[in-house]
Amino acid sequence: MKIRRVEEENPPIAFDNALLPLATYSDDDEEELNNESGQFGVNKLGQNEDEDEDDLGGSGIKRSRTIELRRDCPYLDTVNRQVLDFDFEKFCSVSLTNLNVYACLVCGKYFQGRGPKSHAYTHSLEAGHHVYINLRTEKIYCLPDGYEILDSSLDDIRYVLNPRFTREQVEQLDTNKQWSRALDGSDYLPGMVGLNNIKETEFVNVTIQSLMRVTPLRNFFLIPENYQHCKSPLVHRFGELTRKIWHARNFKGQVSPHEFLQAVMKASKKRFRIGAQSDPVEFMSWLLNTLHSDLRTSKKSTSIIHQCFQGELEVIKEIHTKIIGDRKDNGKAEDGGTEAGNAIMEEKSRMPFIMLGLDLPPPPLFKDIMEKNIIPQVPLFNILKKFDGEMITEVVRPHMARMRYRVTKLPQYLILHMRRFTKNNFFVEKNPTLVNFPVKNLELKDYIPLPPPRENEKVRSKYDLIANIVHDGKPGEGSYRVFVQRKSEELWFEMQDLHVAETLPQMVALSEAYMQIYEQQHQTQ
Repeated sequence: MKIRRVEEENPPIAFDNALLPLATYSDDDEEELNNESGQFGVNKLGQNEDEDEDDLGGSGIKRSRTIELRRDCPYLDTVNRQVLDFDFEKFCSVSLTNLNVYACLVCGKYFQGRGPKSHAYTHSLEAGHHVYINLRTEKIYCLPDGYEILDSSLDDIRYVLNPRFTREQVEQLDTNKQWSRALDGSDYLPGMVGLNNIKETEFVNVTIQSLMRVTPLRNFFLIPENYQHCKSPLVHRFGELTRKIWHARNFKGQVSPHEFLQAVMKASKKRFRIGAQSDPVEFMSWLLNTLHSDLRTSKKSTSIIHQCFQGELEVIKEIHTKIIGDRKDNGKAEDGGTEAGNAIMEEKSRMPFIMLGLDLPPPPLFKDIMEKNIIPQVPLFNILKKFDGEMITEVVRPHMARMRYRVTKLPQYLILHMRRFTKNNFFVEKNPTLVNFPVKNLELKDYIPLPPPRENEKVRSKYDLIANIVHDGKPGEGSYRVFVQRKSEELWFEMQDLHVAETLPQMVALSEAYMQIYEQQHQTQ
């Protein structure tokens, strides 16, 4: 029998190109719809067979048959774990559909279907590759024979495709000091793996690495049952990425955030996209707010995002208004007959926050005797005074006003953002001022007044740094890296894309901090 060469007519598309035309994210919904409409046949055991339209007869009615289950497959030794990569979009390399996709466990390519006219079936005959896994159901089949393989030696592939954690494993993550070994022989620490820079996506990588240190957030996303009700692709892709980063049995010592980036591009309407550098502060704000709105249900307006990061400010706005009245002198009006006076109106309101923006003092305009720019330094406590309820901040948008801020509720995780970049009419300027901050035991109550605690409660105002994002280079260019803490050993690591290296806590404090995450200590000592 002569086989029609599908690959010659439609050459497979390599996965190296991150900007391929991509499948939609409604795979689960579409598959369920297809099941309901009868596209997938029902076998004699009453189970849905996950085959595609190529298996339909001329009448459009699918033939039902029982799938043979076998424990002995002669082709298991052809499985090549070195080439398997499940970090990319799950779409067929020939038809570019994301319905009913199988991965060839011999060459790693993705193909649709397993019926006699499908791309996977054709590939099995042409290439002599016989073992395939359904990327949705995780069932493994031998083609062209069509039987399902039951063999526990393939479980490690299922765990890499869809990492899973028990609640006990999740609780022990921060005590685990054990290294893992990838297939290529490289060692890595679960949770401290490098992330591929797809193309100008380091702003995403530093944000993800920072959020992976937020224990309640990480634990929530490691258990998919916590958000199975949510229909948002962004939520599920973030959960998948979290599980891959913390998985102890990866085939590689790094993870590609490709699928997550596709969900980000779609959810943000390409505001954040592959190939365009963006600001991690803007991305962090957008990501947390979007995850919150996607996760909250109609019954509860809260989410794990707000439980971790939301605090509250009291905002006092002073508005200067002009009072115009008549001015008369000897019965005659002068200067148009009016007089202007000033009155101050105060508006007081409460405002929730997820991130606090801190203003840096302007750098000096003059050079020192050595003709070098002086790089000023400022203690973190000085710029935190913006939130003591006394310091006045001038704002010009939407109209001129004098603002005072006071923190009325501290969050469990405090995100601080140093406003290093200012835009004028011509270009973006970067403020190089170094901020001196403590890595441990940041005591806020000494610098900003806090509301009195409730009965039988202590003021929890002491924080430890867990992540510090740094910008190096010129504004609009440069690069981002992040310092993060590994809790199990209290060690600090510097991370920039695939680069992961242990560093000293002193090095963390010497950097140009741009965004920081502090964790509230459990008790005030």
